[in-house]
Amino acid sequence: MARVDVVMPQMGESIAEGTLSKWLKKVGDQVKRDEPIFEISTDKVDAEIPAPTSGVLAEILVTEGQTVAVQTIVARLETDVNAAVGAAAPAPTAAAAASAAPIVASATAPAAAPAAGAQAAPTHANGGGGNSFEERLRTKSSPLVRRMAAEHGVEISALQGSGIAGRVTKRDLVEFLDSGAKAPAIPAGSGATPTTPAAPRAAAHGPLPEPWPGDVVEPMSKMRGLISDHMVMSVQTSAHVNSFFEVDFTRIARIRAKHRGEFEKATGEKLTYLPFIIKAVTDGLKAFPVLNASVRDKEIIFRKQINIGIAVALDWGLIVPVIKHADNLSLTGLTRTLNDLAARARIKKLDPREVQDGTFTITNPGVFGSLMGTPIINQPQVGILCIGAIEKRPKVVTTADGEDTIAIRTCAYLALSFDHRIVDGADADKFMSFVKKSLETFPETVL
Repeated sequence: MARVDVVMPQMGESIAEGTLSKWLKKVGDQVKRDEPIFEISTDKVDAEIPAPTSGVLAEILVTEGQTVAVQTIVARLETDVNAAVGAAAPAPTAAAAASAAPIVASATAPAAAPAAGAQAAPTHANGGGGNSFEERLRTKSSPLVRRMAAEHGVEISALQGSGIAGRVTKRDLVEFLDSGAKAPAIPAGSGATPTTPAAPRAAAHGPLPEPWPGDVVEPMSKMRGLISDHMVMSVQTSAHVNSFFEVDFTRIARIRAKHRGEFEKATGEKLTYLPFIIKAVTDGLKAFPVLNASVRDKEIIFRKQINIGIAVALDWGLIVPVIKHADNLSLTGLTRTLNDLAARARIKKLDPREVQDGTFTITNPGVFGSLMGTPIINQPQVGILCIGAIEKRPKVVTTADGEDTIAIRTCAYLALSFDHRIVDGADADKFMSFVKKSLETFPETVL
């Protein structure tokens, strides 16, 4: 018999776990290589995961809704079809989830720990002072959680987390601080540098609302819950500041009108305003690299790659596919890549790698009529550009002979949210001025 393991894929370098949201095949089904067999869900993507090889789905080890560590074996494929048919067994039901969960690969983390917030002194079964495999997994929280713990004087290993192997998550730490419980002291010599603990924030969120008669109560989807966590984390991490510029798109509107038919005939792609904006933004990021950076404690990482995330609204949430090396693409290349990513995002055909490694994000609520907005920064980036509705407006313009007159111009408001920890207002406004000028003087020869 030749069995091939199917594992939970890595969703990003800082992601330690993933949720299997839906099985697309059942035990006994034949599958082809690269054919989708299950869906995963994160705050960034709902993605279909393809089979690593052709064969028959012989075992399902992780049920729908379970969250497991990356590289956990979620299923096995039998490449010997005759052996697989004889060995196939019914997929585990929801009632059997508890017995199915321990079947995951022996090198993966154990089941999730009890509810977060309860303080508990860690027990080291091997007497190694926290060096067991399980303990290392449990204390390997994200950089944000470790920094927050240090700022509040909390020892992570003394908390019980809700993540894989009891990993302490951002939500766990916030709930612990909100509870008003005394923070476990960070032991001397641990290398951490705690500051004065913040006052308990139990009342920060106010009382929980109660449903009234006739209200409908629905649990958040996995994707919505993770988006919620990510947005709150971003607001608490970055010092958000906003800057607004009005941009005259009249020149680009004329270029589009003149070349749209020829462009669409030659490429098969619709020519929208967005590729022009992406092009201006990538040039601006080259000129002002602090907007294409990330913060790591007291260090600034200036990214050499320019990878533009484009927010795409879905019926079930929001997703941000990434145009990698956007500065190396022509207007045609940007258009093709943008349309391809957006189309596949809406039918859950994105690869997890296509939502990773963004360095700057653009969101375009203007397509829904919004004039302007103040978007939340997509961590660990330090800037996000919001595009308002592009529409005709009466504007005062100065003629060649110096006379002022009222003219109809195609305009839009662009809003930049930036992280004031490392981006000063002057740099942000210089970047926006650069983008504005690039769009208002866009060369027709680019097409």
